[in-house]
Amino acid sequence: MNRRDFLSKAATTAGLSLLSPGLFAGRTTASPWMNYDFKPFREGRFPVPVVQVTPDDGFYIHTFYDVCPWSPSGKMLALTRLPYQGRKPVWGDTAGVCVVDLPNRRIREIYRTAAWSFQLGANVQWDSVSDRYLYTNDLINGEAVCVRIDLESEETRVFAGSKYDLAPDGRSAISPNLLNMNIHQYGYAVPDGPGGHPVPFVPADMESEGLWHTNLETNTKKMLVPMKRFFETAADKDRYTGSIGYLFHSKFNRQNTRILQVFRAQRENKGRNASLFTMNTDGSGLLQCLSAGHWNQLARSGGSGNHPNWHPDGEHIIMNCVPTWMGFDEMMFCRFRYDGSGFTILSEKHRGSGHPVMEHSGRYLVADAYPKQSYISSANGEVAIRMLDTKDDTELRLCNIPNDVGGGIRQSRAGEADSGGSHYKLDPHPAWSRHGRQLCFNGAPLGQRKVFIADLKKLLL
Repeated sequence: MNRRDFLSKAATTAGLSLLSPGLFAGRTTASPWMNYDFKPFREGRFPVPVVQVTPDDGFYIHTFYDVCPWSPSGKMLALTRLPYQGRKPVWGDTAGVCVVDLPNRRIREIYRTAAWSFQLGANVQWDSVSDRYLYTNDLINGEAVCVRIDLESEETRVFAGSKYDLAPDGRSAISPNLLNMNIHQYGYAVPDGPGGHPVPFVPADMESEGLWHTNLETNTKKMLVPMKRFFETAADKDRYTGSIGYLFHSKFNRQNTRILQVFRAQRENKGRNASLFTMNTDGSGLLQCLSAGHWNQLARSGGSGNHPNWHPDGEHIIMNCVPTWMGFDEMMFCRFRYDGSGFTILSEKHRGSGHPVMEHSGRYLVADAYPKQSYISSANGEVAIRMLDTKDDTELRLCNIPNDVGGGIRQSRAGEADSGGSHYKLDPHPAWSRHGRQLCFNGAPLGQRKVFIADLKKLLL
Protein backbone atom coordinates (compact mmCIF):
# COMPACT_ATOMS: atom_id res chain seq x y z
CA MET A 1 0.00 0.00 0.00
CA ASN A 2 1.47 3.36 -0.96
CA ARG A 3 1.30 6.35 1.37
CA ARG A 4 -1.56 8.04 -0.50
CA ASP A 5 -3.72 4.90 -0.36
CA PHE A 6 -2.84 4.41 3.30
CA LEU A 7 -3.76 7.96 4.28
CA SER A 8 -6.93 7.89 2.19
CA LYS A 9 -8.09 4.73 3.91
CA ALA A 10 -7.05 6.13 7.27
CA ALA A 11 -9.21 9.17 6.63
CA THR A 12 -12.16 6.87 6.08
CA THR A 13 -11.63 4.39 8.87
CA ALA A 14 -10.08 6.51 11.62
CA GLY A 15 -12.23 9.63 11.34
CA LEU A 16 -9.35 11.71 9.97
CA SER A 17 -9.69 14.72 7.71
CA LEU A 18 -7.34 16.25 5.16
CA LEU A 19 -5.72 19.48 6.43
CA SER A 20 -3.29 19.99 3.56
CA PRO A 21 -1.79 17.70 0.93
CA GLY A 22 -0.38 14.68 2.76
CA LEU A 23 -1.31 15.81 6.28
CA PHE A 24 -4.28 14.29 8.05
CA ALA A 25 -5.86 15.20 11.34
CA GLY A 26 -8.65 14.17 13.63
CA ARG A 27 -9.80 14.89 17.14
CA THR A 28 -9.38 13.05 20.38
CA THR A 29 -11.79 13.16 23.28
CA ALA A 30 -9.90 13.60 26.52
CA SER A 31 -11.42 12.26 29.69
CA PRO A 32 -12.35 14.68 32.49
CA TRP A 33 -9.65 15.47 35.02
CA MET A 34 -9.63 13.09 37.98
CA ASN A 35 -8.28 14.40 41.28
CA TYR A 36 -6.46 12.07 43.67
CA ASP A 37 -3.81 12.10 46.39
CA PHE A 38 -0.13 11.47 45.86
CA LYS A 39 1.13 8.87 48.35
CA PRO A 40 4.46 9.07 50.18
CA PHE A 41 6.36 5.82 49.73
CA ARG A 42 8.03 4.53 52.92
CA GLU A 43 8.29 8.03 54.28
CA GLY A 44 11.49 8.76 56.20
CA ARG A 45 13.26 5.53 55.24
CA PHE A 46 15.31 6.89 52.34
CA PRO A 47 17.75 9.80 51.97
CA VAL A 48 15.30 11.46 49.57
CA PRO A 49 11.49 11.67 49.68
CA VAL A 50 9.70 9.33 47.27
CA VAL A 51 6.07 9.81 46.24
CA GLN A 52 3.68 7.65 44.21
CA VAL A 53 2.20 10.00 41.60
CA THR A 54 -0.27 7.67 39.90
CA PRO A 55 -3.70 6.59 41.17
CA ASP A 56 -4.67 3.01 41.98
CA ASP A 57 -7.10 2.62 39.07
CA GLY A 58 -4.76 0.99 36.55
CA PHE A 59 -1.31 -0.12 35.42
CA TYR A 60 0.94 2.88 34.76
CA ILE A 61 4.48 3.31 33.40
CA HIS A 62 6.56 6.16 32.04
CA THR A 63 8.29 5.71 28.70
CA PHE A 64 11.98 4.89 29.23
CA TYR A 65 15.11 5.81 31.14
CA ASP A 66 16.34 8.08 28.33
CA VAL A 67 12.99 9.82 27.64
CA CYS A 68 12.10 12.66 30.00
CA PRO A 69 8.46 12.22 31.13
CA TRP A 70 8.21 15.83 32.38
CA SER A 71 6.78 18.46 30.05
CA PRO A 72 9.00 21.46 29.18
CA SER A 73 7.45 23.50 32.02
CA GLY A 74 7.93 20.62 34.47
CA LYS A 75 4.28 20.80 35.49
CA MET A 76 3.00 17.78 33.53
CA LEU A 77 4.01 14.13 33.46
CA ALA A 78 3.33 11.89 30.44
CA LEU A 79 2.49 8.24 31.11
CA THR A 80 0.90 5.16 29.57
CA ARG A 81 -1.96 3.34 31.28
CA LEU A 82 -1.72 -0.30 30.18
CA PRO A 83 -4.94 -2.28 29.72
CA TYR A 84 -3.61 -5.26 31.71
CA GLN A 85 -0.44 -6.99 32.86
CA GLY A 86 0.75 -10.58 33.13
CA ARG A 87 -0.38 -11.72 29.70
CA LYS A 88 0.65 -11.10 26.14
CA PRO A 89 -0.37 -7.80 24.53
CA VAL A 90 -3.01 -8.51 21.90
CA TRP A 91 -3.33 -6.79 18.52
CA GLY A 92 -6.29 -4.41 18.66
CA ASP A 93 -6.28 -3.89 22.44
CA THR A 94 -5.68 -0.28 23.37
CA ALA A 95 -3.73 1.57 26.06
CA GLY A 96 -4.34 5.06 27.38
CA VAL A 97 -1.99 8.01 26.90
CA CYS A 98 -2.30 10.02 30.11
CA VAL A 99 -1.01 13.28 31.53
CA VAL A 100 -0.60 14.07 35.23
CA ASP A 101 -1.01 17.67 36.34
CA LEU A 102 1.60 17.60 39.10
CA PRO A 103 0.81 20.89 40.92
CA ASN A 104 -2.92 20.11 41.06
CA ARG A 105 -2.57 16.33 41.58
CA ARG A 106 -4.96 15.23 38.88
CA ILE A 107 -4.84 12.99 35.82
CA ARG A 108 -6.69 12.55 32.57
CA GLU A 109 -6.49 10.27 29.56
CA ILE A 110 -5.98 12.19 26.33
CA TYR A 111 -5.70 9.44 23.71
CA ARG A 112 -6.14 5.71 23.18
CA THR A 113 -3.67 3.80 21.08
CA ALA A 114 -3.27 0.26 19.78
CA ALA A 115 0.54 0.70 19.56
CA TRP A 116 1.95 -0.19 22.97
CA SER A 117 4.21 -2.59 24.83
CA PHE A 118 5.10 -3.46 28.41
CA GLN A 119 8.54 -1.86 28.38
CA LEU A 120 7.97 1.44 26.53
CA GLY A 121 4.22 1.77 26.87
CA ALA A 122 2.93 3.88 23.96
CA ASN A 123 6.38 5.53 23.56
CA VAL A 124 4.96 8.85 24.75
CA GLN A 125 7.28 11.83 24.32
CA TRP A 126 6.90 15.58 24.81
CA ASP A 127 7.66 18.30 22.32
CA SER A 128 10.79 20.13 23.48
CA VAL A 129 9.31 23.64 23.29
CA SER A 130 5.99 23.73 25.12
CA ASP A 131 3.44 21.68 27.06
CA ARG A 132 1.05 21.83 24.14
CA TYR A 133 2.16 18.85 22.04
CA LEU A 134 2.62 15.21 22.99
CA TYR A 135 3.73 12.47 20.60
CA THR A 136 2.88 8.79 20.62
CA ASN A 137 2.45 5.92 18.17
CA ASP A 138 -0.72 4.26 16.94
CA LEU A 139 -1.76 1.50 14.56
CA ILE A 140 -3.93 2.66 11.67
CA ASN A 141 -4.90 0.15 8.99
CA GLY A 142 -2.15 -2.16 10.18
CA GLU A 143 0.58 0.47 9.95
CA ALA A 144 2.54 1.91 12.88
CA VAL A 145 2.46 5.71 12.67
CA CYS A 146 3.43 8.66 14.83
CA VAL A 147 0.59 10.78 16.19
CA ARG A 148 0.85 14.29 17.59
CA ILE A 149 -1.73 15.28 20.20
CA ASP A 150 -2.54 18.95 20.72
CA LEU A 151 -3.49 19.22 24.38
CA GLU A 152 -5.08 22.64 23.86
CA SER A 153 -7.34 21.92 20.89
CA GLU A 154 -7.50 18.09 21.27
CA GLU A 155 -6.59 17.87 17.59
CA THR A 156 -4.47 14.91 16.48
CA ARG A 157 -2.20 14.76 13.46
CA VAL A 158 -1.11 11.48 11.89
CA PHE A 159 2.28 11.31 10.23
CA ALA A 160 3.61 9.06 7.51
CA GLY A 161 6.07 7.15 9.70
CA SER A 162 6.40 5.79 13.21
CA LYS A 163 8.47 7.16 16.10
CA TYR A 164 11.07 5.44 18.20
CA ASP A 165 12.70 8.76 19.07
CA LEU A 166 11.81 12.40 18.49
CA ALA A 167 14.54 14.83 17.41
CA PRO A 168 15.43 17.44 20.06
CA ASP A 169 14.14 20.23 17.79
CA GLY A 170 10.81 18.41 17.32
CA ARG A 171 11.07 18.52 13.54
CA SER A 172 11.63 14.84 12.80
CA ALA A 173 11.34 11.32 14.14
CA ILE A 174 13.36 8.16 13.55
CA SER A 175 12.27 4.56 13.88
CA PRO A 176 13.00 1.02 12.78
CA ASN A 177 10.07 -1.02 11.54
CA LEU A 178 8.04 -1.51 14.73
CA LEU A 179 5.87 -4.29 13.34
CA ASN A 180 8.51 -6.99 13.66
CA MET A 181 10.73 -5.75 16.48
CA ASN A 182 9.32 -8.53 18.67
CA ILE A 183 11.22 -11.05 16.56
CA HIS A 184 14.41 -10.21 18.49
CA GLN A 185 13.08 -8.75 21.77
CA TYR A 186 9.58 -8.31 23.13
CA GLY A 187 8.32 -5.23 24.90
CA TYR A 188 9.65 -2.28 22.88
CA ALA A 189 7.28 -1.80 19.97
CA VAL A 190 3.71 -2.94 19.30
CA PRO A 191 1.71 -6.14 19.87
CA ASP A 192 2.25 -9.04 17.51
CA GLY A 193 0.10 -8.81 14.39
CA PRO A 194 -3.25 -10.55 13.83
CA GLY A 195 -1.46 -13.88 13.41
CA GLY A 196 -0.18 -13.67 16.98
CA HIS A 197 3.50 -14.03 16.10
CA PRO A 198 6.20 -11.61 14.89
CA VAL A 199 6.96 -11.94 11.18
CA PRO A 200 10.69 -12.04 10.40
CA PHE A 201 12.40 -10.15 7.61
CA VAL A 202 13.58 -12.07 4.56
CA PRO A 203 16.81 -11.40 2.62
CA ALA A 204 15.04 -9.12 0.14
CA ASP A 205 14.03 -6.82 3.01
CA MET A 206 17.67 -5.89 3.56
CA GLU A 207 17.30 -3.60 0.53
CA SER A 208 13.97 -2.04 1.48
CA GLU A 209 14.13 -1.90 5.30
CA GLY A 210 16.36 -0.02 7.72
CA LEU A 211 16.22 3.14 9.80
CA TRP A 212 13.32 5.37 8.75
CA HIS A 213 13.18 9.15 9.05
CA THR A 214 9.94 11.15 9.11
CA ASN A 215 10.05 14.90 8.55
CA LEU A 216 7.23 16.14 10.79
CA GLU A 217 7.09 19.53 9.08
CA THR A 218 6.58 18.21 5.56
CA ASN A 219 5.15 14.82 6.62
CA THR A 220 7.49 12.94 4.34
CA LYS A 221 9.06 9.60 5.18
CA LYS A 222 12.32 8.29 3.79
CA MET A 223 14.86 5.59 4.37
CA LEU A 224 17.69 7.20 6.31
CA VAL A 225 20.01 4.18 6.32
CA PRO A 226 19.09 0.88 4.60
CA MET A 227 19.83 -2.35 6.45
CA LYS A 228 22.39 -3.42 3.88
CA ARG A 229 24.60 -0.45 4.78
CA PHE A 230 25.01 -1.75 8.32
CA PHE A 231 26.25 -5.05 6.90
CA GLU A 232 28.53 -3.23 4.46
CA THR A 233 29.97 -0.96 7.19
CA ALA A 234 30.53 -3.69 9.78
CA ALA A 235 34.16 -4.60 10.40
CA ASP A 236 33.29 -8.19 11.29
CA LYS A 237 31.45 -9.12 8.09
CA ASP A 238 32.22 -12.84 8.41
CA ARG A 239 30.23 -12.97 11.64
CA TYR A 240 27.14 -11.81 9.74
CA THR A 241 27.30 -14.27 6.84
CA GLY A 242 23.84 -15.66 6.22
CA SER A 243 22.23 -13.31 8.78
CA ILE A 244 19.10 -11.18 8.66
CA GLY A 245 19.51 -7.69 10.15
CA TYR A 246 17.23 -5.88 12.56
CA LEU A 247 17.40 -2.48 14.25
CA PHE A 248 16.56 -2.00 17.91
CA HIS A 249 17.43 1.12 19.92
CA SER A 250 17.53 4.36 17.86
CA LYS A 251 18.41 7.59 19.70
CA PHE A 252 19.32 11.21 18.90
CA ASN A 253 21.92 12.90 21.07
CA ARG A 254 20.62 16.04 22.82
CA GLN A 255 22.68 18.27 20.48
CA ASN A 256 20.78 16.82 17.49
CA THR A 257 24.04 16.07 15.69
CA ARG A 258 24.25 12.27 15.85
CA ILE A 259 22.15 9.13 16.14
CA LEU A 260 22.99 5.99 18.13
CA GLN A 261 21.75 2.73 16.64
CA VAL A 262 21.77 -0.80 18.06
CA PHE A 263 22.03 -3.36 15.24
CA ARG A 264 21.19 -7.03 15.62
CA ALA A 265 21.48 -9.98 13.29
CA GLN A 266 19.83 -13.38 13.38
CA ARG A 267 20.34 -16.72 11.74
CA GLU A 268 17.24 -18.91 11.48
CA ASN A 269 15.31 -16.37 13.56
CA LYS A 270 17.54 -16.92 16.60
CA GLY A 271 20.04 -14.91 18.60
CA ARG A 272 20.91 -11.21 18.56
CA ASN A 273 24.60 -10.85 17.65
CA ALA A 274 24.39 -7.19 18.62
CA SER A 275 26.68 -4.34 17.62
CA LEU A 276 26.53 -0.58 17.93
CA PHE A 277 26.63 2.11 15.25
CA THR A 278 26.49 5.88 15.20
CA MET A 279 25.80 8.28 12.34
CA ASN A 280 25.10 11.90 11.56
CA THR A 281 21.43 12.89 11.74
CA ASP A 282 21.19 12.91 7.93
CA GLY A 283 22.36 9.27 7.81
CA SER A 284 25.88 10.06 6.64
CA GLY A 285 29.06 9.11 8.48
CA LEU A 286 27.87 5.67 9.55
CA LEU A 287 30.37 4.13 11.98
CA GLN A 288 30.48 0.83 13.84
CA CYS A 289 31.74 1.86 17.27
CA LEU A 290 31.22 -1.59 18.85
CA SER A 291 31.47 -4.68 16.67
CA ALA A 292 29.51 -7.81 17.49
CA GLY A 293 32.72 -9.49 18.62
CA HIS A 294 33.63 -6.52 20.80
CA TRP A 295 30.10 -6.40 22.24
CA ASN A 296 30.37 -10.09 23.12
CA GLN A 297 33.76 -9.43 24.71
CA LEU A 298 32.16 -6.74 26.86
CA ALA A 299 29.56 -9.28 27.95
CA ARG A 300 31.86 -12.03 29.19
CA SER A 301 31.93 -13.57 32.68
CA GLY A 302 28.20 -14.15 32.70
CA GLY A 303 27.44 -10.44 32.33
CA SER A 304 25.75 -8.60 29.56
CA GLY A 305 27.07 -5.57 27.75
CA ASN A 306 23.90 -3.53 27.50
CA HIS A 307 21.97 -0.28 27.51
CA PRO A 308 24.11 2.14 25.50
CA ASN A 309 23.00 5.72 26.06
CA TRP A 310 24.25 9.12 24.98
CA HIS A 311 26.41 11.02 27.43
CA PRO A 312 25.10 14.60 27.86
CA ASP A 313 28.06 15.98 25.88
CA GLY A 314 26.76 14.28 22.72
CA GLU A 315 30.25 13.03 21.90
CA HIS A 316 30.39 10.00 24.17
CA ILE A 317 28.26 6.95 24.94
CA ILE A 318 27.80 5.40 28.37
CA MET A 319 27.10 1.70 28.68
CA ASN A 320 27.21 -1.28 31.04
CA CYS A 321 30.25 -3.36 30.12
CA VAL A 322 32.45 -6.15 31.50
CA PRO A 323 35.93 -4.94 30.44
CA THR A 324 37.88 -8.14 31.12
CA TRP A 325 40.94 -6.92 29.20
CA MET A 326 41.27 -4.17 31.82
CA GLY A 327 41.18 -6.70 34.67
CA PHE A 328 37.49 -6.45 35.58
CA ASP A 329 35.22 -9.49 35.69
CA GLU A 330 32.11 -7.60 36.80
CA MET A 331 29.84 -5.18 35.03
CA MET A 332 31.05 -1.58 35.17
CA PHE A 333 29.74 1.80 34.06
CA CYS A 334 31.85 2.69 31.02
CA ARG A 335 32.21 5.51 28.51
CA PHE A 336 33.64 5.77 25.00
CA ARG A 337 33.46 8.18 22.05
CA TYR A 338 30.88 7.83 19.29
CA ASP A 339 33.56 6.27 17.08
CA GLY A 340 34.49 3.67 19.73
CA SER A 341 37.73 5.32 20.85
CA GLY A 342 38.69 6.51 24.33
CA PHE A 343 37.17 3.62 26.29
CA THR A 344 37.20 4.39 30.03
CA ILE A 345 35.60 3.10 33.23
CA LEU A 346 33.59 5.76 35.05
CA SER A 347 34.20 4.18 38.45
CA GLU A 348 36.44 1.31 39.45
CA LYS A 349 34.82 1.13 42.90
CA HIS A 350 31.14 0.88 42.01
CA ARG A 351 29.68 -1.80 39.78
CA GLY A 352 27.47 -1.18 36.79
CA SER A 353 23.86 -2.28 36.48
CA GLY A 354 20.49 -1.68 34.92
CA HIS A 355 19.77 1.43 32.90
CA PRO A 356 22.44 4.12 33.36
CA VAL A 357 21.57 7.75 32.59
CA MET A 358 23.43 10.96 33.43
CA GLU A 359 21.98 14.35 34.24
CA HIS A 360 22.94 17.24 31.99
CA SER A 361 26.06 18.37 33.87
CA GLY A 362 27.61 14.94 33.37
CA ARG A 363 28.45 14.59 37.05
CA TYR A 364 25.68 12.38 38.43
CA LEU A 365 24.77 8.98 36.99
CA VAL A 366 21.63 7.17 38.12
CA ALA A 367 20.77 3.53 37.46
CA ASP A 368 18.45 0.83 38.67
CA ALA A 369 19.60 -2.78 39.00
CA TYR A 370 18.46 -6.29 38.26
CA PRO A 371 17.24 -8.44 41.16
CA LYS A 372 19.80 -11.14 40.36
CA GLN A 373 22.57 -8.65 41.16
CA SER A 374 22.53 -9.43 44.87
CA TYR A 375 25.43 -7.08 45.57
CA ILE A 376 23.20 -4.18 44.51
CA SER A 377 19.61 -5.17 45.21
CA SER A 378 18.11 -5.76 48.63
CA ALA A 379 17.72 -9.18 50.22
CA ASN A 380 14.01 -9.35 49.45
CA GLY A 381 14.59 -8.81 45.73
CA GLU A 382 13.59 -5.17 45.58
CA VAL A 383 15.46 -3.06 43.05
CA ALA A 384 17.89 -0.37 44.14
CA ILE A 385 17.80 3.11 42.63
CA ARG A 386 21.30 4.43 43.15
CA MET A 387 23.27 7.52 42.22
CA LEU A 388 26.96 7.69 41.36
CA ASP A 389 28.83 10.97 41.83
CA THR A 390 31.49 10.62 39.13
CA LYS A 391 33.44 13.61 40.47
CA ASP A 392 33.88 12.27 44.02
CA ASP A 393 33.53 8.59 43.02
CA THR A 394 30.89 8.03 45.69
CA GLU A 395 27.62 6.15 45.49
CA LEU A 396 24.33 6.70 47.31
CA ARG A 397 21.40 4.31 47.35
CA LEU A 398 18.40 6.60 46.94
CA CYS A 399 15.74 3.97 47.60
CA ASN A 400 14.62 0.40 47.00
CA ILE A 401 11.50 -0.25 44.94
CA PRO A 402 9.49 -3.48 44.51
CA ASN A 403 9.09 -4.42 40.86
CA ASP A 404 7.61 -7.93 40.89
CA VAL A 405 4.59 -8.02 38.57
CA GLY A 406 4.73 -11.74 37.84
CA GLY A 407 6.31 -12.89 34.60
CA GLY A 408 7.56 -16.31 33.69
CA ILE A 409 5.13 -18.35 31.62
CA ARG A 410 1.76 -16.78 30.95
CA GLN A 411 -1.12 -17.76 28.71
CA SER A 412 -2.04 -15.60 25.74
CA ARG A 413 -5.62 -15.04 24.70
CA ALA A 414 -5.28 -17.86 22.18
CA GLY A 415 -4.13 -20.22 24.94
CA GLU A 416 -0.51 -20.35 23.82
CA ALA A 417 2.31 -20.33 26.36
CA ASP A 418 4.44 -17.19 26.02
CA SER A 419 7.92 -16.85 27.44
CA GLY A 420 8.66 -14.22 30.07
CA GLY A 421 11.56 -11.79 30.11
CA SER A 422 11.02 -8.27 28.80
CA HIS A 423 7.61 -9.33 27.57
CA TYR A 424 6.22 -9.02 31.08
CA LYS A 425 8.81 -7.66 33.50
CA LEU A 426 8.79 -4.20 35.04
CA ASP A 427 12.06 -2.27 35.13
CA PRO A 428 12.16 1.00 37.11
CA HIS A 429 13.90 2.87 34.25
CA PRO A 430 14.87 5.93 36.33
CA ALA A 431 14.68 9.12 34.24
CA TRP A 432 15.96 12.58 35.16
CA SER A 433 13.75 15.65 35.20
CA ARG A 434 14.67 18.44 32.81
CA HIS A 435 16.48 20.39 35.53
CA GLY A 436 18.22 17.36 37.02
CA ARG A 437 16.72 17.62 40.49
CA GLN A 438 14.10 14.86 40.39
CA LEU A 439 13.83 11.27 39.21
CA CYS A 440 10.84 9.43 37.80
CA PHE A 441 10.72 5.63 37.90
CA ASN A 442 8.39 2.65 37.82
CA GLY A 443 7.57 0.33 40.70
CA ALA A 444 5.01 -2.18 41.92
CA PRO A 445 4.70 -2.19 45.74
CA LEU A 446 1.61 -4.41 45.60
CA GLY A 447 2.34 -6.11 42.29
CA GLN A 448 0.60 -3.39 40.26
CA ARG A 449 2.54 -1.01 38.01
CA LYS A 450 2.85 2.50 39.44
CA VAL A 451 5.00 5.56 38.80
CA PHE A 452 7.06 7.37 41.45
CA ILE A 453 9.03 10.59 41.77
CA ALA A 454 12.07 11.03 44.02
CA ASP A 455 12.97 14.61 44.95
CA LEU A 456 16.75 15.20 45.01
CA LYS A 457 16.70 18.99 45.32
CA LYS A 458 17.98 19.15 48.91
CA LEU A 459 20.53 16.44 48.23
CA LEU A 460 22.04 18.23 45.21
CA LEU A 461 22.08 21.78 46.58
